[in-house]
Amino acid sequence: MRKLSDCSLYGIVDLGYVSIEAAPEMARALVDGGVHLLQLRAKNHSSEDVKSLARLILPITRAAGVPLIINDHPEVASHVGCEGIHVGQDDLSVAETRAIVGRDCFVGKSTHSVAQARAAMVEGADYIGFGPLFATGTKPDYAPIGLQDISEVESFATVPVFCIGGVNQERLPIVLASGAKRVVVVSFFLQAADVRVAVRDLVNALPEL
Repeated sequence: MRKLSDCSLYGIVDLGYVSIEAAPEMARALVDGGVHLLQLRAKNHSSEDVKSLARLILPITRAAGVPLIINDHPEVASHVGCEGIHVGQDDLSVAETRAIVGRDCFVGKSTHSVAQARAAMVEGADYIGFGPLFATGTKPDYAPIGLQDISEVESFATVPVFCIGGVNQERLPIVLASGAKRVVVVSFFLQAADVRVAVRDLVNALPEL
């Protein structure tokens, strides 16, 4: 299984873009392409839906050594035994989440400002998501925070920082030039004509950690 510290490309199977029926094959395409981490995000779906889908996706990710992360449902992460859980600012705290999933499951936290990134570090998050850098249909209610604070967050973070929000192949150079080391890519992959090729091309453009 790939270590979290060795991961620089984070993919998401988001049911806002992909149907439940198509989600396992999308997970396979993302993994085949070369994502280092894979999250299952299923807003507005029941925990039973998430649990059933996680059971289908977990064998795909595990065979490739790619950690599977569940968004928002720590009880599902605990039940299926996946490698990670991701929580937002309005979800349970890192400590409360860890009490549900146990010590073997890492906990990531969404942050939208330098202050929130610092707070997530204090909470003990195992990684932080930082963004959205650009406007994105994935999270239309969040105003983009831009690129200016990436270097500051990277300067104090002692855990991986994954920059998220509108990242694609075209924007990747400016995101990296702003200090990012790791990125999350969602719609650019999920809407690609050839998902495997899109992932492969982007991962090849990332620098060595």
